Amino acid sequence: MPGGAVAASFTRKVAAYFYAQLVGDHMPATSQKVFVGTGEKVPEGGRLVVDVGETTIGIFRVDGKLYAYLNRCAHQGGPVCQGKIIPRVTEVIDGGGESHGFALDESSPHIVCPWHGFEYDIKTGVHPGRPVARLIRVAVEEAADGIYVNV
Repeated sequence: MPGGAVAASFTRKVAAYFYAQLVGDHMPATSQKVFVGTGEKVPEGGRLVVDVGETTIGIFRVDGKLYAYLNRCAHQGGPVCQGKIIPRVTEVIDGGGESHGFALDESSPHIVCPWHGFEYDIKTGVHPGRPVARLIRVAVEEAADGIYVNV
């Protein structure tokens, strides 16, 4: 029934809005620090997706720094951290406003959700065209013996 689908979509959006208001773009802090692997598991420009209990987390390394997010797209809950990693695509526009194609910004890697193509800046977790759409950050740190997340 179409009305049911609209109602379900609306309910998901309202729930996502209120969840974001409660926790912002960070996962609620806890005291549980969990080892998820050695540093070699996340190469430069790469990722590691791990399950910690019932939570799936994506960990990325960009410019030597680790970034971690819940594996849940802000759009419709898809497994965003398992999507394609691409450079940011920008449109080249001259002073007169005319488009001259596209350019790839290798300094700004993005992750693309495999469900509907929503993309996010890996360094910030923010959707480039819709800043209110953002991934939920997970605290991550790298120690001498490996990588830890706080859940």
